[in-house]
Amino acid sequence: MRASTVVAAGAVCWRLVEGRVRVLLIHREYNHDVSLPKGKVDPGEATPQTAVREVFEETGYRITLGAPLGTAEYLLPGGRDKVVHYWAAEVTDEAFAEAGSFKPNSEVQAIEWVPVAKARDQLTYERDAEVLDRFADRVAADQTRTFALVALRHAKALAPSEWQGVDATRPLQPAGRKQAKTIAPGIAAWHPERIIASTAARCLATVEPLSLASHVGVKQTDAISQDAFEAGTEDVASVVKKRLKKRVNAVLCSHGPVLPAIIREISAQTKGGHRLDLRRYSDLGTAEYTVLHIARADGTLVAVETHGPAA
Repeated sequence: MRASTVVAAGAVCWRLVEGRVRVLLIHREYNHDVSLPKGKVDPGEATPQTAVREVFEETGYRITLGAPLGTAEYLLPGGRDKVVHYWAAEVTDEAFAEAGSFKPNSEVQAIEWVPVAKARDQLTYERDAEVLDRFADRVAADQTRTFALVALRHAKALAPSEWQGVDATRPLQPAGRKQAKTIAPGIAAWHPERIIASTAARCLATVEPLSLASHVGVKQTDAISQDAFEAGTEDVASVVKKRLKKRVNAVLCSHGPVLPAIIREISAQTKGGHRLDLRRYSDLGTAEYTVLHIARADGTLVAVETHGPAA
């Protein structure tokens, strides 16, 4: 991606009305168009964080991201490239009621909830219609509702040569503490209900900002620790099995050598996951994370994405 590329993020917001899917369109008076809610990434933001913020600013709805829907890419009038990242996002009855009546703002004149087919006809830009088509495919496959398992590598820690104590007590470097704070808002876009971490100090410190931001406590376990992995006493399969059974958004914070095993287990224990090559999603740098999206209806692995600290 070129340095001059404009990066933005948004969502196909949807809700059930009398058992039928409706999607949210926005009417922008200054552009005289009908589009999907989106906006530019602010400095220091991750794209998932941007999507949640922009939807709230433009529509008043507080959303939890679902599975990604790919990107829309196009040239701006001045010749710069623009890339917009999209996710599906259900607006629950609670979020719908909390938002109350929409009030026009500086960016959006009106919003409208419409059936998917009608929405495609109303959208001004074909690039938006293509994103909506991907969402329609999810609806047809009964894969609209998903839950996310976030496989997170701990932030940058002191090197073993710089630490005199037991390896599991190795702390984060100052840069690692900064990474941990930076990634928390991006992961919080999925509103995790569970945070599970290796007992190593560097993993616990990595998820501390996320725990504070999401008001979710951290469960420590040796089952995904590096010490147990190297000793052959880890129990990654059981941890993954429980998370898949619970079907709620969750974070698993572990170590570079353990993350590939976690991702392989999720792949093996989900429908269709064994057919996907997830090796490139397993090679994570410090504070990078892979989000695996699983359909609530039938346990199909719907989509996979990777993020890390903002540049």
